[in-house]
Amino acid sequence: MSLPADPGSTFLAADDIPTLRIGATTARFVATGSLTGGRFGFFRWDMARSSPGAAPHYHRVISESFYVLSGAVELHDGSAWVTGRAGDFLYVPELGVHGFRNVSGEPASILIVFAPGEAREAYFREVAERVAARVDAGPEERAAFLARHDTYEV
Repeated sequence: MSLPADPGSTFLAADDIPTLRIGATTARFVATGSLTGGRFGFFRWDMARSSPGAAPHYHRVISESFYVLSGAVELHDGSAWVTGRAGDFLYVPELGVHGFRNVSGEPASILIVFAPGEAREAYFREVAERVAARVDAGPEERAAFLARHDTYEV
């Protein structure tokens, strides 16, 4: 029996993983949708103490999963905020309301996996630019920006 052709693997050294600062948060784009052929995206989110994270929202076509690496992170599970600690996991299917924040007063880190691997990095880059520029968009412009990225606040 012959083996199938090797589809090619990709190794990224830690120094080669794109990193983005969003306020007091460091986002590491471990595996972008372009790297995985659109199958999934995989980010590491390192939050400073008292990081606002993401308000409750949903996506129409993206599922998301959150895995707490360290610290205490409040995760919105669709009905309430729950405190996630190292080793805790939250899966959110498409249309599921979710959010996350670090209000613990201590640094915290989570892994975020989303599927399919749409270009979420474009969304986060634009968020970083808006935070850095202190853009205070009106409700209609903010809703249009979020909708362009399949994000709908509740």
